[in-house]
Amino acid sequence: TDRADKTQVDTIRADGDQGNAGQRSAAAPPAWGGGVGSGLGDLQQSAYCKLEFRRHAVTEDYKITSQVLGLGINGKVLECYCKKTGAKCALKILYDTPKARREVDLHWRVSGGPHIVQILSLYENMYQGKKCLLIVMECMEGGELFSRIQARGDQAFTEREVSEIMHDIGSAIEYLHRMDIAHRDVKPENLLYTTRESNATLKLTDFGFAKETSLHKSLQTPCYTPYYVAPEVLGPEKYDKSCDMWSLGVITYILLCGFPPFYSNTGQAISPGMKQRIRLGQYEFPNPEWVDVSEEAKQLIIQLLKTNPSERMTIGQFMNHPWISQSMVVPSTPLHTSRVLTEDKELWDNVKDELTSALATMRVDYDQVKIKDLDTSNNPLLNKRRKRPVTSFKTMFICSSQPVRRGSKETQKKHQNQFCSLQHMKLEFVLYVT
Repeated sequence: TDRADKTQVDTIRADGDQGNAGQRSAAAPPAWGGGVGSGLGDLQQSAYCKLEFRRHAVTEDYKITSQVLGLGINGKVLECYCKKTGAKCALKILYDTPKARREVDLHWRVSGGPHIVQILSLYENMYQGKKCLLIVMECMEGGELFSRIQARGDQAFTEREVSEIMHDIGSAIEYLHRMDIAHRDVKPENLLYTTRESNATLKLTDFGFAKETSLHKSLQTPCYTPYYVAPEVLGPEKYDKSCDMWSLGVITYILLCGFPPFYSNTGQAISPGMKQRIRLGQYEFPNPEWVDVSEEAKQLIIQLLKTNPSERMTIGQFMNHPWISQSMVVPSTPLHTSRVLTEDKELWDNVKDELTSALATMRVDYDQVKIKDLDTSNNPLLNKRRKRPVTSFKTMFICSSQPVRRGSKETQKKHQNQFCSLQHMKLEFVLYVT
């Protein structure tokens, strides 16, 4: 893989130099201080700055390494360094297509916003005879949201911290929605920290599924990751920015307990049972994970996970909700989240790996699905937590002994066997792309 990446970097250098010689004046740098490629100190982008690309080789301004930092919806992200300042950056490589142009355009428009990964430079270069769009962004060295929580170990993760995190994510979504842009793939993997320091900033990235929207023009092309997909995205109905609000509800849920409210355990990309639960808004707040979580947090999730988009909380209402706007009064109750994510780390890693490999174009089957009872469509992660003795948490938490609603013995035995073979289960994701 490293050898292939090095070949790619060398090819970009060669094709960029040969294919664009003498064209540097064809694109003026964006209107921020210092010009394109001047490093992290020049990020005063105007919201109305015209989108323009530089056409000389990106390697004249940046040293590109073979280190792959991540894989986005439309392309890979490599490590690079600004030759002028030495600043470490991230380079995203996209083949020049209308969809890639849309991603670049929308990300460019909002990259000056709060808690949004910022674009530093834009280039058009040739790669293996094909035109590519190269996006140089600030490097997010603090890692993904879940990974940061997992790395805490025995350090308590509290409800107040979840409130603060959701305020930051909400700030990014609020900025997008004010610009009439829907992200459409808000998920923890797209939320990265600037550094590994405790005071690092959380930012939203990857605009591969983003689209413009307006009051009179709803989005019609379903683009989603099943864990965080809103009900209206699963059907032929039109939908809009409210699908981002549904995702905020799912992320809040996971951060407060460690597992998702909707889950497919049949090996299918998105099972009929999971699809039906999402459509009907069926989920639980089970003990012991939820016994100490405040009622305000639960009510916020209920408002975010409304199946009817017109009844769902808006981003303005979300940001004004006391649990979000007044984090200092949110209780610092220790949560089970950190331990759940750590103990189930291998499963979550598999989920992310499958997500990366499943970024493909597929069609949703809109045929009527068979309704499955919740008792026969249990959540594997939740079952795993339930089957472990409560005493394992006693060193850190006070757990409720209230019984949790379960299915029949036959159903429990069936799902115990299913969970034992979970490591062999292929977790796939259905995605829509335009």
